Amino acid sequence: MNYEDSVSSLLALGRELAAPQQARVQKFGLENISALAADLGNPHRAIPCAHIAGTNGKGSTAALLEAILRHAGQRTGLYTSPHLESINERIRLNGEPVSNEIFAAAWTRVHASIESLLASGKLTAHPTFFECVTAMAFLIFAEQRIAFAIYEVGLGGRLDSTNIVTPEVAIVTPIDFDHENFLGHSIAEIAAEKAGIIKPGVKVVSSVTRPEARAVVAQKCAEMQALQVDIDEARHLAEETSSGGFYRAVATSKNSRAKLLLAPSLPGRFQLRNALAAATAARILSESGKFHIEDRDIERGIANVRWPGRLEHLSENPHIYLDGAHNPSGARELLEFWQRDLAGRRIILLYGAMRDKAVDEIAGILFPHAHEVILTEPRQPRAISAALLVEITAHLASREPAVIADPLQAFDHAIETARGDDAVVVAGSLYLVGDLRSHWRTRRLATPAPP
Repeated sequence: MNYEDSVSSLLALGRELAAPQQARVQKFGLENISALAADLGNPHRAIPCAHIAGTNGKGSTAALLEAILRHAGQRTGLYTSPHLESINERIRLNGEPVSNEIFAAAWTRVHASIESLLASGKLTAHPTFFECVTAMAFLIFAEQRIAFAIYEVGLGGRLDSTNIVTPEVAIVTPIDFDHENFLGHSIAEIAAEKAGIIKPGVKVVSSVTRPEARAVVAQKCAEMQALQVDIDEARHLAEETSSGGFYRAVATSKNSRAKLLLAPSLPGRFQLRNALAAATAARILSESGKFHIEDRDIERGIANVRWPGRLEHLSENPHIYLDGAHNPSGARELLEFWQRDLAGRRIILLYGAMRDKAVDEIAGILFPHAHEVILTEPRQPRAISAALLVEITAHLASREPAVIADPLQAFDHAIETARGDDAVVVAGSLYLVGDLRSHWRTRRLATPAPP
């Protein structure tokens, strides 16, 4: 099966929370992925790994840890979701998306395994899109003989397809409301699902902030006799902002006098917390004696990481930022960035979201602080229509929002409306961010260079 056929076959299964188009697809549980991994020879057991769950920051934390390990000379694998533009982005080798050839070869083998298991009755339902891509990541990392893998949970943790791994270290990032229909309607319920990745005896780095979530994680660690390392036990000796929204902190761990200069290349003050979680995990791996990671590797990895779509700065005059903020916690982080680093600028907010998101709460956080709001809809079946979005949220904006359903036209309108010192901010969905990253490149290629 070639690459194009592989992608078409996978997408026919539906994406993450989308209703599958293929019949008899089981949605949640570890039975399918366990059977599939076993038929493939349990490739996930061959590679030491880190496992990361949480509501916000887990993707950034995964990217930060991967960059640290790569700077330490480790051959790395990184599995994250969703992708922005190309499905290959979900599976990375040494920081780069896998090639079309490697991707297609992995799906050919996984697909053949699924057909065999269905025929024998060992699978009663076809694995989901996410289960299939997870199995492909397991297989690719084993076949490429990487030294260390980092797996980001897709949804929740306890029943997520990645949760058949036994990691060297687990990380739980800040927990907040999101996907309540799947994970529960209280912080404690959501935290219990996230804490489901905690395995017996495995060290757990926690950057959880909410007290009720912290209590759940601590209890789960105690039940599993898993040592919890809370990043809030680290001391920040200095903290400052530099131009462009980047922050740095000097930190030292509770049990070490060695100081680390954490200067994430990712904008936003909240990235310091993700950087400290990744640095703490790296030190745990180093202290285990299995991996040689020096403090300079931690500092360089954090200083050089790239993670598109998270407060990504595309241009100046006007400033253009893309951010995947899709829940209230992410919206609050985005607002803090506006107020700290874009103070004095007019904000033109381009917003689109999925139907299952708390759009009214997010709008209540962001819309009153924007000079202009433009409502659109990502090119996804799960997207809430711009027409419905304006009915729900228009009263929260300081002036009547513009409604432009086509996201590319909406983006062009936002840029053309903006003055030189304004900031155009795209938010609400990583799918929307992915659409507009591609469109931005097309715009730049089509724009003649100045004489």
